[in-house]
Amino acid sequence: MDRRVLSIQSHVVRGYVGNKSASFPLQVLGFEVDSINSVQFSNHTGYEHWKGQVLTAEELHVLYEGIKLNNVNHYDYVLTGYTRDHSFLHMVVDIVQELKRSNPSLVYVCDPVLGDNGAMYVPENLLPIYRDKVVPSADIITPNQFEAELLTGRTICTEKDAIEVMNLLHSKGPDTVVITSSDLPSPLGDQYLVALGSQKRVKPDGAKVTQQIRMDIPKVDAVFVGTGDLFAAMLLAWTHHHPNDLKTACEKTVSVMHHVIKRTITYANEVAGPNQKPSPAQLELRMVQSKADIEDPGIVLDAVVL
Repeated sequence: MDRRVLSIQSHVVRGYVGNKSASFPLQVLGFEVDSINSVQFSNHTGYEHWKGQVLTAEELHVLYEGIKLNNVNHYDYVLTGYTRDHSFLHMVVDIVQELKRSNPSLVYVCDPVLGDNGAMYVPENLLPIYRDKVVPSADIITPNQFEAELLTGRTICTEKDAIEVMNLLHSKGPDTVVITSSDLPSPLGDQYLVALGSQKRVKPDGAKVTQQIRMDIPKVDAVFVGTGDLFAAMLLAWTHHHPNDLKTACEKTVSVMHHVIKRTITYANEVAGPNQKPSPAQLELRMVQSKADIEDPGIVLDAVVL
């Protein structure tokens, strides 16, 4: 059977962010991807100039109605990322809930993009919608530490805090929570970033089990755009292939990220030249060139089971 994903994310003409970051890797891994572009921009907003259009909640509804009228609104997954508008976000939740009514086994993968490093970069009125409507509808969420703290009202200072926050997020709805980055110290040293994951599942005998992991990810000294979108898409794909093994799914997801980022920074530095800082255009993810790594990533880290 086809595995079909409805991906509601931003679109750029040039480069890789949102749907451009998610669609190709998912297609390579065998998923049919139906994309709704929440914005259509010339390029991501880290460039000096950008132009484009924003899809309204009403326009989103019209597109979904068209799919529905043709009776092709049948999905195995929904994937969402960055949204700035509260009415648009409400409409996304309505669509997800309707799709779940027709397919109760649908999996909603949500990257709750709110901010990072202590600062929100979406309007504050989105937080209660994410907390009270979106997260309870989601099955897999991929917040960073700041977003996980905002969604729970808790502060993460230790690994124990992070586990409590992930358990609190589980209690709101999602069976799988991955904190994609944190300020927690890594036992491997300050050149590593700590990410954590937690998955609740019910075994065939009815017993409830939770698998919790920590990943120590090598840091890269550069700013990339579209990596969060790629992470969520790859987590969707690899949890599909390893539904009861978060450790393996996360190892493959992070390994894809590692290979794509390494190829990108190597290319960017070569093109920029010695002692020159690469431009946003040069730092666009080397997605097509990484096709083989997306399909079969060499594993670069061993997640620790907590």
